[in-house]
Amino acid sequence: MKFFTCATLLLNIPVIAGAGLAGYAKSQDQGVAQARSKHLRPVLEKRQQFSKGQPINAQGNGAPILGGTNKELDLQNPDNLGSQGTDNGVVPNLKWSFSDSKTRIFPGGWVREQVITDLPASHDIAAAQQHLKKGALRELHWHRVAEWGYVYQGSIRVSAVDEDGKNQVDDLQVGDIWYFPKGQAHTIQGLDNENEYLLAFDDGNFDATGTTFNVDDWITHTPKSILAKNFGVNESIFDTVPTKDPYIAPSNVSSAKVESPYGKLQGNSSYVYKLSQIKTPPAPGGGGTLAKVDSRNFPIATTIAAAIVTLEPKGLRELHWHPNAEEWLYFHQGQARATVFLGGAIARTFDFRAGDTAVFPDNSGHYIENTSETEQLIWIELYKSDRVADVSLTQWLALTPPDIVASTLKIPRSVVDKLKKEKQSLIAAK
Repeated sequence: MKFFTCATLLLNIPVIAGAGLAGYAKSQDQGVAQARSKHLRPVLEKRQQFSKGQPINAQGNGAPILGGTNKELDLQNPDNLGSQGTDNGVVPNLKWSFSDSKTRIFPGGWVREQVITDLPASHDIAAAQQHLKKGALRELHWHRVAEWGYVYQGSIRVSAVDEDGKNQVDDLQVGDIWYFPKGQAHTIQGLDNENEYLLAFDDGNFDATGTTFNVDDWITHTPKSILAKNFGVNESIFDTVPTKDPYIAPSNVSSAKVESPYGKLQGNSSYVYKLSQIKTPPAPGGGGTLAKVDSRNFPIATTIAAAIVTLEPKGLRELHWHPNAEEWLYFHQGQARATVFLGGAIARTFDFRAGDTAVFPDNSGHYIENTSETEQLIWIELYKSDRVADVSLTQWLALTPPDIVASTLKIPRSVVDKLKKEKQSLIAAK
């Protein structure tokens, strides 16, 4: 048996320069802590159950859902289960899916809406998805609110007349936009076999009485003697006018041409913006493209401003807010996550998928992250405003005296000095 003296044991202890035994003990504690942390991390990650649709975090807090629940929705919305530890306070629901809307079916297509009764937080914007078969007509009508539209499938023909008798008949392709000011008479016709588009209106309470006025509805509720006198024809002409509002009616693609003696709606008066013919450059930050369409490049659009955004996989729409309006969103493709900050230590995170709509309250701070590893995220932002405007958090901090920022956030001055002074609207994944 081999015996060791105390001196021998001391000589075999590694010496930490300038630290002695106390330093050695401290280093041993740190090593154990690091090792424990390294091995504990996968255990904590395994312990969280959000990916399984259960409200249990990495620390083991929470418990499984034992009552009735929609498992598929739970899996699609882990942030509703509390996966973001930074969420706090009570934030109203800011999300609605078109899949939850009632679809109205017609011989020529269908429509499904999202209005304020569906998403009470959306005061400024109501919206709809609308589908037209080839030749089908969204019948002649007008609104007491402005209408904005974006074609995402097929092609359509819009026709409109303003109060001065000027008219416009134009064909729109995928990516093109139209805007009809409040009270302007118009109609829409499908040109391809199947056509679909997003509609938006600058009033969340779009379904209120007196919002939409259809021409055949008016005709059938006007005495025929008055109609005959007004149009200079026999009363019997109006015997075949539909007594029930057709809304979307089957028809044939129009080949007729009509010119107004008062001229065309064109130039700054045009109701159409051909975004499909414009190449959108990469957005600052290199994470995708952001096309702004508002009164600065589409002059007639004075009450609805838009941005059409494509964000690459794992990219980030930087932290920002909008100083001039609440933001309404339609997610067309992909999967996303966004945290909305309402001030007063109140914040909530939402998960989004294609077909979802959302509203971020006026001046609320937020970001949007593409959570997919492979798929682009495409969405449309709308504002009840004449322009798209946003304030970048990073740019604000970078253009504020750096010592003030460092003192406020308790971060190194060197970090503040490196913040980018230019907006990084869409940040590419690294």
